[in-house]
Amino acid sequence: MKIQINTDKNIEGHERLAAYFSEELEKGLARFEDKITRIEVHFGDENGEKFSVNDKKCVIEVRPVKLQPITVTEHADTLEKAFSGALTKAKKSLTTTFEKLKAH
Repeated sequence: MKIQINTDKNIEGHERLAAYFSEELEKGLARFEDKITRIEVHFGDENGEKFSVNDKKCVIEVRPVKLQPITVTEHADTLEKAFSGALTKAKKSLTTTFEKLKAH
């Protein structure tokens, strides 16, 4: 399972972010590890230096083996909250997808 972390120009500390969020993804999606080829995470600050509520965005794109990519998005006031919400959505979506496949 390959993990790629991307940030826009308004997000600092890319190496530290990449290490932390990669580890969290590996832990959070460990049970799907053999069913996923790649995960891409995109972080953004939609208002740059201006403050706004829920202006941090996290998009997680999961690419399951032999299936279409699953993409989820979450907005929050911090990157950590946006990531946590997106990870929860990704887990739920993957669980549903793989349960439907088992049913057939």
